[in-house]
Amino acid sequence: MIVLTQTLFPLGHTVITANAQSILTAEEIGDGMARHASGDWGNVPPEDAKLNEQALEHGSRLLSAYGEKDRRFWIITEADRSVTTVLMPQDY
Repeated sequence: MIVLTQTLFPLGHTVITANAQSILTAEEIGDGMARHASGDWGNVPPEDAKLNEQALEHGSRLLSAYGEKDRRFWIITEADRSVTTVLMPQDY
């Protein structure tokens, strides 16, 4: 179970794709979720980080990217903050 102590926005219902669950460790997922919820967007281009900052104010979708190479994964929180999904790029 992941316990987040400080979040900038509600994560809603959290889900993970079967593919991501089969590749990533619980530690990678937990670290990514904590970073995402705190506004550390990981390895996204500067323009995407700026869009995320704007999304915090205006209620748009949030996207973070963590890991490298075949362990690179995304975390997406929907605009209405109802669902946060952990997925591999090829799952999109």
